Amino acid sequence: MNQSAISRKEHFMAKYNLYVEDVSVEAIFNKLGGVEGARRFLRDELTLSEVVRSWREENVIIRFTVTSDGTTGSGWIERLEQAGYNVGDYAKQVLLSPDFKPTKGVVTEIVVMKGSLFSNDERITRNIRAEATKRKYVAPNPEVACLIRVMFTDKEIKDMGLWGIVTMHEPIKDSDGDPNLLYADCGDKGRWLNAFHGSPVCRWDDAAGFAFAVLASD
Repeated sequence: MNQSAISRKEHFMAKYNLYVEDVSVEAIFNKLGGVEGARRFLRDELTLSEVVRSWREENVIIRFTVTSDGTTGSGWIERLEQAGYNVGDYAKQVLLSPDFKPTKGVVTEIVVMKGSLFSNDERITRNIRAEATKRKYVAPNPEVACLIRVMFTDKEIKDMGLWGIVTMHEPIKDSDGDPNLLYADCGDKGRWLNAFHGSPVCRWDDAAGFAFAVLASD
């Protein structure tokens, strides 16, 4: 390769790796599908559309609303499994408990506190609930866990910076008498609705999110 060709290549690469403030030109090119994608965009052959999310984030708090539809616990098991979701054994016990009481047509504003709000030593159920109380958040209906599971894909939950969303309802006991909380889990083996031990001293990972309801008067 002659010197002029090398110079042109170096000049191109220097432009390609430019930053405009904190935005990488290379990253934009990659999003458009490389140089040819950029050419198509400039020829108006490629259009961009804004992603509309069903959730928003404010100060490390995820917010969205859910509307109940009257599905019973057994109905949720059937509905989720028919749609290709996995429902854990303990989650099934919670869903089939007489303490699982569905509602219909109830709109609830949900807030999800990220685990990163708490230090590793402080991220236990008791402290999470105490912080929620300070913020005037309350325990949601257990069915919210199911509504969250069908509302968000695993990718959307991961886009929130989380591996799963724990619904902080009043714990429901399993067959062993242990308190359980339902959560939408982004596992490695498909989409899950699981249940996890909900004792006051249970310790959580910082990639977990904790879902509460907002008081209607707020």
